[in-house]
Amino acid sequence: MSGQVEDQSKLERVLRSGQLAVTAELNSPDSHLPESVHRNALVLGSLCDGINATDAAGASVHLSSIAVSAILQKAGYEPVMQMSCRDRNRIAMQGELLGAAALNIKNVLCLTGDGVHTGDHPQAKPVFDMDSINLLKTARTMEEEGRFLSGRKLESNPKFFLGAAANPFVPPYDFRPLRLKKKINAGAKFIQTQYCFDVPRLKTYMDSVNDMGLSEKVFILIGVGPLKSAKSAQRMRSNVPGVVIPDAIISRLKQAKDQVAEGKKICLEIVQQVIEMPGVKGIHIMAYGQEALVPEIIAESGILDNRNNNI
Repeated sequence: MSGQVEDQSKLERVLRSGQLAVTAELNSPDSHLPESVHRNALVLGSLCDGINATDAAGASVHLSSIAVSAILQKAGYEPVMQMSCRDRNRIAMQGELLGAAALNIKNVLCLTGDGVHTGDHPQAKPVFDMDSINLLKTARTMEEEGRFLSGRKLESNPKFFLGAAANPFVPPYDFRPLRLKKKINAGAKFIQTQYCFDVPRLKTYMDSVNDMGLSEKVFILIGVGPLKSAKSAQRMRSNVPGVVIPDAIISRLKQAKDQVAEGKKICLEIVQQVIEMPGVKGIHIMAYGQEALVPEIIAESGILDNRNNNI
């Protein structure tokens, strides 16, 4: 997992230094005003090694990920630009990748995307001209071979730090490491997983990933996040594709006097367990509606206590 230092993003440098990395998700605003992005980023704090700019998350309209990424970059943050295959064909995808490179946005997370039926425009026509693996291959072709998918040569090769998503928590479980391998072969250099609320299931996954030698080829960041209440956990489990929350966690929240505090405590416990797992290189915090807890989770977990910032 080598790379020219001058071409590396901050996130890539942190990961290649061997230190644990922390990224967090920023809810793209329903506004064109840069202040809306600044306000959301400020809540997340300055401790994150990368801030994900979501791409019409949940198939609902928000400020575009490339615009949010550019605003974050200009304000001194490290953006991770998400790209979903749901809404663009390969022509638009390649143009968007060039646009990201023109804005010096290096971290690109390639996603297939949720179906339009999950969002606020269910009548929209999904595109899905390609999936996340083909998008990774496309970006790698532009970077390494300096050409579009049509074969036409680029005048300059863009540089990316390509990422992808993984979900160890849904069946078929045995297929998940194989799917990860395909994404690595397609060009993924880092992985952000779906929320982890089932640590034993993650351990089984990571054992397989390590046995296959995949953790030596990609940086894996585990998705974590605080649950606000038992009710919100049940709603998330029922309505958010790919999220698995065990009954034991929901029961624990129900029994807590302060469910917000208990949700944060559960998150911290999970962080402590996952960062000890071989092959795990960091965490990705998703705290929808509780963004103010992100700096607290980072500080109280101690994940950055031994951080060397001279990289």
